[in-house]
Amino acid sequence: MFAGFVFDVEGTLVDSVQQNLRSLQEALEKFGYRIPIQTLHLYSGLDGDQLLRLTIPEASIHERRAILQEQSAIYERDYLPSVKAFDGVRDVFKVLSGQGGRIALATDCRGLAFKRYMSLLNADEFIAATACGDDVEHGKPDPRLVGMALRKLAIPGSQAVMVGDSPYDAEAGIEAGTKVAGVLTGGFAEKVLDEAGCFAVGRDLRALLPSLLFGEGGPEPRQTDWLRSA
Repeated sequence: MFAGFVFDVEGTLVDSVQQNLRSLQEALEKFGYRIPIQTLHLYSGLDGDQLLRLTIPEASIHERRAILQEQSAIYERDYLPSVKAFDGVRDVFKVLSGQGGRIALATDCRGLAFKRYMSLLNADEFIAATACGDDVEHGKPDPRLVGMALRKLAIPGSQAVMVGDSPYDAEAGIEAGTKVAGVLTGGFAEKVLDEAGCFAVGRDLRALLPSLLFGEGGPEPRQTDWLRSA
């Protein structure tokens, strides 16, 4: 089993991808940009400024910052209250911790949203460390968030796995020296996550649990055997 588990939050632990995309689309429209939701989803999980550089390359840095500030305000006001934690997160954390694993969160989100997510997860006793958007300037795929989480866990990347819902999570984990695994709850296809380097992909965190427990190439017990004792 891995010694450390670094989890993305949005799209992996909480169901917030569509809310984030809708709030970003609304913010863009306020600045005169009409971007299809499908286009925005291609970059879901990517650092916000990088996303805007790809979708509206003509925008200045000042305009990009203004759009992201507007998006944050719209999200917190209109969408954050509807966000829910995915089923089974606390149970999975309990199993991993019970087997001696140390858990960290590495997420670009910050402030009110991050506090709301922590409350929804209701799993503080299993989380040994957090690295969020308040701690670093650059989001994924920049590996610094994951690297900070690993340093807080005092675990080398070679003994850890990064778990996320996007290819950008996988890229950040690989750059930080971890193995990477993915879940389909963020809307990316299994093939996309496979090609990004994930050694295992599950429909959700519960389905991914055996792979997290036994690693690459290990035996996989029925997940219900582990969750029954959680």
